[in-house]
Amino acid sequence: MRQKVQEILETIRPALQADGGDVELVDVTDDGVVKVRLTGACGSCPMSTMTLKMGIERTLQQHIPEVKEVVQVD
Repeated sequence: MRQKVQEILETIRPALQADGGDVELVDVTDDGVVKVRLTGACGSCPMSTMTLKMGIERTLQQHIPEVKEVVQVD
């Protein structure tokens, strides 16, 4: 599943980079939790929670139903 998650993140990455940010995959747990690190402008943006849940999490769940949650780590 990690490879699938990485492939989907690659499709999301250009939109984040256009705003000066990026996303880095940290881990995918056996129970479907994806851990990511938001970097650049995304790391300090007040809207990062919205980006994480409404953008990254929703997109991953649409393509990979096994993804239960996306969480941000430092």
